[in-house]
Amino acid sequence: MSTEPRFTAACVQMRSGRDPLANRDAAVALVREAADSGADYVQTPEMTSLVERSKASLFEKVTSQDEDPTLAALRAVARERGIVVQIGSLAVRSGDKIANRAFLIDATGAITASYDKVHLYDVDLPNGERWRESATYTGGVCAVVADTPWAPIGVTICYDVRFPALFRALAEAGAAVITAPACFTQQTGEAHWHVLHRARAIETGSFMISAAQGGHHEDGRDTYGHSLIVDPWGKVLADAGGNEPGVILAEIDLARVTDARARIPTLLHARPFTVERIGRPA
Repeated sequence: MSTEPRFTAACVQMRSGRDPLANRDAAVALVREAADSGADYVQTPEMTSLVERSKASLFEKVTSQDEDPTLAALRAVARERGIVVQIGSLAVRSGDKIANRAFLIDATGAITASYDKVHLYDVDLPNGERWRESATYTGGVCAVVADTPWAPIGVTICYDVRFPALFRALAEAGAAVITAPACFTQQTGEAHWHVLHRARAIETGSFMISAAQGGHHEDGRDTYGHSLIVDPWGKVLADAGGNEPGVILAEIDLARVTDARARIPTLLHARPFTVERIGRPA
């Protein structure tokens, strides 16, 4: 029988709006629900406390990390329930821009790690949606692997999931679980959300755990939902199944990481190479 750790993970799916305090209260209630359902680790989605398209309104409502009411409330819940909480991200002031920052909180309520989203979502979609995160947010420059009582966790946010080199680097740095909490658009989520998560899990031999925003938000955007927990073989262990707020749970058996990486040891087999361009016109 395997002696590797196990824990119960939960994703909290939300539909955050324009009122940070209402979003805080919704997050606290759902995290408590997850803890009462047996979760040892609970993750909330990207932009837990505020989903706001207007740059001016965003700056009016965003505070520094030390003053953020959602961060304070979820630290208190972690301590109250004796669980690990990962806040998928909060918008916090960072100079003349805003950081899209994730937090890992231990069972005493202490912040053990934070991560600023590296890859910023600047895209024009076929349905006319236009996003320019770089106009408002400052991108991070450091990948993060944080220790927990069970396993090292690699922390990413949303658009990061499209950059496999980041995930490989996290796995090579020891992550057995990788997270990509998100506010994924409905259009791109329908096309890519599940396949990206299964691919990142398979490529790295890691669990993928990603809480998501879902539904029609007050600022007019539509997000995909479908919070996911995927095992290292690419099997979906839990899927919120739609865009309604709620909680999903799954048992995380770290022996599956060892097994997957032994079966397909790509982390060991990678070799350096160069790329040669052939036949390019003069």
